[in-house]
Amino acid sequence: MNVHDGSPLPAAVPLDDRVPLRAPVLFATLVLLGCGLLYSLAGTALGRLLFPHQATGSLVFVDGRARGSALVAQPFADSRYFRPRPSAAGYDPMAAAGSNLARSNPALHERIAALTAEVAAREGVAPAQVPPELVTRSGSGLDPHLSPEAARVQVARVARARGLAPAQVAALVAEHTEEPALGLFGRPRVNVLELNLALDRREAR
Repeated sequence: MNVHDGSPLPAAVPLDDRVPLRAPVLFATLVLLGCGLLYSLAGTALGRLLFPHQATGSLVFVDGRARGSALVAQPFADSRYFRPRPSAAGYDPMAAAGSNLARSNPALHERIAALTAEVAAREGVAPAQVPPELVTRSGSGLDPHLSPEAARVQVARVARARGLAPAQVAALVAEHTEEPALGLFGRPRVNVLELNLALDRREAR
């Protein structure tokens, strides 16, 4: 127990109630500029340098005019073209989304049944021959690829509309079939936009 001996106590030191702001403000400014601006600019510049095509949207140009992106599906209604998967987003890149319907949802079954009948009639095949991806929507709604099977089921219609032999169109499908990456990752696929542009180039010869 401390006992005061009667000597005078030292005068109280006045406390400065002002919080020093310069250091935290400077730190926050450096972090904002470094992470929010310089990092983004460096990443963008590096991407454009190393992957110029992908960094600008993987755009596909024909005669100097952009016809679409190799990474984003777009609708083709003309019977002269292959059609992509259905889209829950209306093929709008700003509204990428799936239908979000559970497999048990009756609305999903009704929609698939209706689309299967529609595709079967359009392609002149039996409903059992319609590939599932032609009547189901991808998670993004913007899948630019089809399986080779989903492309081949459309060959007869496209060939008939363009006045070509089915074998000629089937050869283009085979030519534009991409194999799995490194032979292991993914599945064989066909980019619908690039296949349709190849059809146009062939017809223009």
